[in-house]
Amino acid sequence: MSLSELSLLKRLMGGVAVAALAVTLAACSDEKKETASAPETAPATTESAETKPADTVTTAATAPAATEIAQAAPAAKAEVPAADGDVDMAKVLEPGPLPEMAIGDANAPVTIVEYMSMTCPHCATFHNETFEPIKQKYVDTGKVRFIVREFPFDPRAAAAFMLARCAPSEQYFPMISMLFKQQEQWAAAENGREALLQMSKLAGFTQESFEACLTNQKLLDDVNAVRERGAKEFGIAATPTFLINGQRYSGGMSVDTMSALIDSKL
Repeated sequence: MSLSELSLLKRLMGGVAVAALAVTLAACSDEKKETASAPETAPATTESAETKPADTVTTAATAPAATEIAQAAPAAKAEVPAADGDVDMAKVLEPGPLPEMAIGDANAPVTIVEYMSMTCPHCATFHNETFEPIKQKYVDTGKVRFIVREFPFDPRAAAAFMLARCAPSEQYFPMISMLFKQQEQWAAAENGREALLQMSKLAGFTQESFEACLTNQKLLDDVNAVRERGAKEFGIAATPTFLINGQRYSGGMSVDTMSALIDSKL
């Protein structure tokens, strides 16, 4: 390996300061957009048995059965989230620096493009909890085409994307799924290089193929170009961000919320 290759590998996999990485993992956004602080949850207001008026006490004989209450209450329907803005979907789907990583029918009525970072915990939550049910419900049934695009916020995220790109194309989605499931083991590890190497070996990499992938300057440049294009042309500033049929939505979604959104576009 040349000195330039070693330098690139060291830059990609060198230790990221724990504090800096913690900020990245918590925010899942860059300096262009600050994540709003979550409002504090107000403590629930409860009435004690001592303060409850006597005439409101319901006896066991007159209280409705719990099962009857459950049957009578209608299930809450997930609300369709508001879009952050509009995008030109024809422009979004133009070829980019890297081959498109997509699953689903190319003629599906709904197209979802997700920009994500491999070290983002919100992206991991989406892929670990929401992605597979959505895939089964909409992608596998021909209603949705789902495209993943790289938006790394740090060197480890870029390295993880490079490794997924170096795997056979049919292994891209399984590899990012594995990396998301094991995110805590490698994203904040003291030795990021060694942690990613062990993850990669599970996907069939050798020491040699691992190093060859991470010293591929053109691949690194292309991954970063995907990120820059997303930021400049489509307003991506946080992860995950979804471009769905011409509208932009930022933030993770539950199965019910994304289902409601997809259904509104069918």
